[in-house]
Amino acid sequence: MYARNVRMQLKPNSVAEFTRTLETQIIPMLRKHKGFQDEIAFVFPNGREAIATSLWDLQENAEDYNKRTYPEVLKTLAKVVEGTPQVEPCDVSNSTFHKIAAAVAV
Repeated sequence: MYARNVRMQLKPNSVAEFTRTLETQIIPMLRKHKGFQDEIAFVFPNGREAIATSLWDLQENAEDYNKRTYPEVLKTLAKVVEGTPQVEPCDVSNSTFHKIAAAVAV
Protein backbone atom coordinates (compact mmCIF):
# COMPACT_ATOMS: atom_id res chain seq x y z
CA MET A 1 0.00 0.00 0.00
CA TYR A 2 1.17 3.51 -0.81
CA ALA A 3 0.27 6.93 0.61
CA ARG A 4 0.38 10.53 -0.55
CA ASN A 5 0.53 13.03 2.30
CA VAL A 6 -0.38 16.55 1.25
CA ARG A 7 0.30 19.37 3.71
CA MET A 8 -1.33 22.71 2.98
CA GLN A 9 -1.87 26.14 4.48
CA LEU A 10 -5.54 27.09 4.61
CA LYS A 11 -6.85 30.59 4.07
CA PRO A 12 -8.38 32.22 7.16
CA ASN A 13 -11.86 30.97 8.08
CA SER A 14 -11.92 28.37 5.30
CA VAL A 15 -12.12 25.08 7.24
CA ALA A 16 -15.82 24.51 6.48
CA GLU A 17 -15.33 25.22 2.77
CA PHE A 18 -12.19 23.06 2.69
CA THR A 19 -14.10 20.14 4.22
CA ARG A 20 -17.05 20.64 1.85
CA THR A 21 -14.72 20.84 -1.17
CA LEU A 22 -13.01 17.59 -0.22
CA GLU A 23 -16.32 15.80 0.25
CA THR A 24 -18.15 17.08 -2.83
CA GLN A 25 -15.37 17.56 -5.39
CA ILE A 26 -12.00 16.02 -4.48
CA ILE A 27 -13.06 12.64 -3.10
CA PRO A 28 -15.29 11.92 -6.12
CA MET A 29 -12.24 12.57 -8.36
CA LEU A 30 -10.12 10.22 -6.25
CA ARG A 31 -12.72 7.46 -6.40
CA LYS A 32 -12.50 7.40 -10.20
CA HIS A 33 -8.84 6.33 -10.09
CA LYS A 34 -7.68 2.74 -10.17
CA GLY A 35 -6.15 1.67 -6.89
CA PHE A 36 -7.61 4.43 -4.72
CA GLN A 37 -8.48 3.11 -1.24
CA ASP A 38 -9.13 5.96 1.19
CA GLU A 39 -8.75 9.65 1.95
CA ILE A 40 -8.15 10.93 5.48
CA ALA A 41 -7.97 14.66 6.13
CA PHE A 42 -6.79 16.42 9.28
CA VAL A 43 -7.20 20.10 10.15
CA PHE A 44 -5.00 21.54 12.88
CA PRO A 45 -6.72 23.31 15.82
CA ASN A 46 -5.67 26.76 14.56
CA GLY A 47 -7.68 26.14 11.38
CA ARG A 48 -4.81 27.31 9.20
CA GLU A 49 -3.10 24.04 8.32
CA ALA A 50 -4.35 20.71 6.99
CA ILE A 51 -2.94 17.36 5.99
CA ALA A 52 -4.74 15.07 3.57
CA THR A 53 -3.56 11.49 3.18
CA SER A 54 -4.72 9.35 0.29
CA LEU A 55 -4.09 5.60 0.34
CA TRP A 56 -3.46 3.60 -2.82
CA ASP A 57 -3.02 -0.05 -3.75
CA LEU A 58 0.21 0.66 -5.63
CA GLN A 59 2.67 3.49 -6.10
CA GLU A 60 1.91 3.42 -9.85
CA ASN A 61 -1.76 4.17 -9.15
CA ALA A 62 -0.86 7.19 -7.03
CA GLU A 63 1.61 8.43 -9.64
CA ASP A 64 -1.04 8.15 -12.37
CA TYR A 65 -3.41 10.24 -10.23
CA ASN A 66 -0.62 12.74 -9.58
CA LYS A 67 -0.02 13.21 -13.31
CA ARG A 68 -3.59 13.13 -14.60
CA THR A 69 -5.83 14.59 -11.90
CA TYR A 70 -3.81 16.33 -9.18
CA PRO A 71 -3.35 19.54 -11.24
CA GLU A 72 -7.16 19.84 -11.39
CA VAL A 73 -7.36 19.19 -7.65
CA LEU A 74 -4.93 22.05 -7.02
CA LYS A 75 -7.13 24.39 -9.06
CA THR A 76 -10.19 23.29 -7.09
CA LEU A 77 -8.42 23.86 -3.76
CA ALA A 78 -7.06 27.28 -4.76
CA LYS A 79 -10.08 29.01 -3.21
CA VAL A 80 -9.21 27.64 0.26
CA VAL A 81 -5.43 27.05 0.15
CA GLU A 82 -2.59 29.57 0.33
CA GLY A 83 0.61 28.77 -1.52
CA THR A 84 1.56 25.41 -2.98
CA PRO A 85 0.72 22.26 -1.01
CA GLN A 86 3.67 20.00 -0.18
CA VAL A 87 3.33 16.38 -1.29
CA GLU A 88 5.22 13.66 0.58
CA PRO A 89 4.69 10.17 -0.82
CA CYS A 90 5.55 7.08 1.23
CA ASP A 91 4.95 3.37 1.64
CA VAL A 92 2.43 2.26 4.26
CA SER A 93 3.99 -0.11 6.76
CA ASN A 94 0.98 -0.73 9.03
CA SER A 95 -2.74 -0.06 9.08
CA THR A 96 -5.50 -1.28 11.36
CA PHE A 97 -8.10 -0.45 8.67
CA HIS A 98 -6.42 -1.97 5.62
CA LYS A 99 -4.74 -5.28 5.06
CA ILE A 100 -1.18 -4.62 3.98
CA ALA A 101 -0.01 -7.08 1.28
CA ALA A 102 3.68 -6.96 2.14
CA ALA A 103 5.87 -5.32 4.74
CA VAL A 104 8.00 -2.36 3.71
CA ALA A 105 11.63 -3.35 3.19
CA VAL A 106 14.00 -1.75 5.64
